[in-house]
Amino acid sequence: MNHNAEAVLAPALIGRRSFLAGAACSVAAASLLGGCAGGLGLGRVDTSIYGPVPDEPYPIPAADISQVDPIYLRRTVNYTGDEPPGTIVVDLKTHHLYHVMEDGTAVRYGVNGPREAFEWSGEAFIERKAHWPIWTPTPGQISRDPSLVEWRGGMPPGLNNPLGSRALYLYQNGVYTLATIYGTSDPSSLGRGVSSACIGLLNQDIIHLYERVPLGTRVVILPA
Repeated sequence: MNHNAEAVLAPALIGRRSFLAGAACSVAAASLLGGCAGGLGLGRVDTSIYGPVPDEPYPIPAADISQVDPIYLRRTVNYTGDEPPGTIVVDLKTHHLYHVMEDGTAVRYGVNGPREAFEWSGEAFIERKAHWPIWTPTPGQISRDPSLVEWRGGMPPGLNNPLGSRALYLYQNGVYTLATIYGTSDPSSLGRGVSSACIGLLNQDIIHLYERVPLGTRVVILPA
């Protein structure tokens, strides 16, 4: 994907931060992620998982992981926090996403996140999933970048679509928060704040996560 994620994802959200403010994290960050950092010795990263994915509707090229700090590559780590298995925990401070497993471990992925002005924390639920999603710019995005008017009816799926190969849409009380966990083709974005609300994983990683999380999955976003 050649698009800059800053221009791509959720709009500058009037009232969004106040909407999310009431969803404070249920458990302190230290409790949630206790022991995770010590889990790096559980196994070496298999870099072949970032190879090409040819059997997709839009074949995905290998990710250039030479642009990625190794701490952002997918691996299994120890998890001694309080969240139950199946929960997704996003740590915006370290730019990691954890999918909690049954055996006291978690699968850890590197992510990009929101820019400082759009950081948020709280609890949400995955209530919609999309395979090769359509991306539609909001009126606010179009007003800031009139060239996006071309896609006001929706950008078709594909490698140039800003949402990448998969999207997990986050809801609170049945209302879409405008935050999405999505796929990116830009390895250099990992570990950075680049969006207005959303959380990006490499396409190879979002496919891996997408296949393992059902609708209704709880997502906890920790403060940056």
